[in-house]
Amino acid sequence: MSDPQFDSARFRQVLGHFPTGVSVVASMDDGEPVGLAIGSFFSVSLEPPLVGFCVGSSSSTWPRIEAAGRFCVNVLGAHQEGTSRTFGSKEPDKFSGIGWDRSPLGSPRITDSIAWIDCEIDAVHEAGDHQIVVGSVHDLAVTHEGHPLIFFRGGYAGLA
Repeated sequence: MSDPQFDSARFRQVLGHFPTGVSVVASMDDGEPVGLAIGSFFSVSLEPPLVGFCVGSSSSTWPRIEAAGRFCVNVLGAHQEGTSRTFGSKEPDKFSGIGWDRSPLGSPRITDSIAWIDCEIDAVHEAGDHQIVVGSVHDLAVTHEGHPLIFFRGGYAGLA
């Protein structure tokens, strides 16, 4: 039996019908804040507390975060579309004009994010053209109630 031809455009179109939250994974690299937008953040385990996200193997930011060994997931609110666009870009200084402070482990927490999760890298698994990163949760908090930023069918969306 031969495998059917795979259409990557169709794959994106169909999977685009599954809404995802938007977050920024951030860390420090030689005293400089670095981060990238993630649409694949997920809970892994309650005991022990683990979370995960997927990142493209071609990312130039991920190796800098991986080398730090820790990261903070910043859950973006509906009002932070501009922040998402900045962190999804190739902009060299993504933190320029973005308010932030340091999490308990020292990673960047973005001002006005609706929640943050401070982690140490537990495991990294190869998965096709991506890596699956598992983080051990050190600390977390909801900073304010609000609607999350959602990505759906190729664009940003709100909750109905």
